[in-house]
Amino acid sequence: MKILFLTDNFPPEVNAPATRTYEHCREWVKMGAEVTVITCFPNFPEGKIYAGYKNKWKAVEWIDGIKVIRVWSYITANEGFVKRTLDYISYAIRAFMAGLFIKTDLIIATSPQFFTALSGRNLAFWKRTPWIMEVRDLWPESIKTVGAMKDNWILRHFEWQERRCYKKAAKIVVVTDAFKKAIETKGVDSEKIKVVKNGANMDLYNPLPKDAELLKELQLENKIVVGYIGTHGMAHKLDFILNCAGKLENKDIHFILLGTGAEKKKLLEQHKEMKLSNVTMLNPVPKDQVKRYISILDISLINLKKSPLFHTVIPSKIFENAAMEIPILLGVEGESKGMIEQYNAGVCFDPENEKDFLEKLNALVTDKALYLQCKKGGAQLAKDYDRKVLSKKMYEIIKEVSR
Repeated sequence: MKILFLTDNFPPEVNAPATRTYEHCREWVKMGAEVTVITCFPNFPEGKIYAGYKNKWKAVEWIDGIKVIRVWSYITANEGFVKRTLDYISYAIRAFMAGLFIKTDLIIATSPQFFTALSGRNLAFWKRTPWIMEVRDLWPESIKTVGAMKDNWILRHFEWQERRCYKKAAKIVVVTDAFKKAIETKGVDSEKIKVVKNGANMDLYNPLPKDAELLKELQLENKIVVGYIGTHGMAHKLDFILNCAGKLENKDIHFILLGTGAEKKKLLEQHKEMKLSNVTMLNPVPKDQVKRYISILDISLINLKKSPLFHTVIPSKIFENAAMEIPILLGVEGESKGMIEQYNAGVCFDPENEKDFLEKLNALVTDKALYLQCKKGGAQLAKDYDRKVLSKKMYEIIKEVSR
């Protein structure tokens, strides 16, 4: 079977979309599929081309049996709505052009960059090939939620295009049960929507002793380390975390915020203004180094802005931290909260509620029985969401569509 996958994020980029796509495609190759990925030259999130690459018209490389076609796109940092939109549109156009010349039995296009889905839909039409729409974010609803754009005719047009994509796709693969319910309300047949959640790469993420060298380097020896590792965007509300850190009385607790994104500059300014000695802000690290930083955490912090839209999401970092048996302090409502509570993999606080955050953090720090239960619960959660098992589930959907 020949599979063509459109995604604007792919390794060596290390964000959740890149990781999910790569790990699924790698497993499909092992199952006998011929997989071609059309993507950008790696630049996320800072808008700078990675070393060893150049933003040119087209280049081809092979990664673990996956044929990766990289195409030119307008490169910009992950900030500024207009510039990011130009980035997404340029990739979508080039992906469409490159895809016209590739033989395939099926096309998969992944959101939340919605123009990628439009490119997949148009390719499927011209190639007379079935396509699967993978929905990892309810776009354009998320644009309104984070305040990037107010409701206007442009968003209404995108919403119309969104409904057309749902109608034209042979199947829709979503990453949460809540996404499925939300799309059903738009008149889409329930049988057309399949749920394949995110998961953990159990070969890469497993319990490790704390990296003593890294602790020494960061001067965090004998500290209780609470860490957020991921994108510093509008949705993640990390200014709230800095405000909480400023009110923390326990001097043994130290926060690390690792990553970059649209809000990183503002957060650095806030950190400086508040003179926070109990917060260390770090730049992103390569994917193979991430587990070193997870290993030094006593508590993993996962936080989003308080909004009904985020009731539908399950941050992928839940699975990686659970696999390494790091108790989770979760500031996300809805399906994520239900998962953490079901497995007892952590403690949940009300998003943007400082009092609740500080109380729940203190509970994880002081209650040893609770802490050990969360480690055990995380291990079970990761086992039930093994990426290899989930990739096989999606491959069965692919085979069904391609018949």
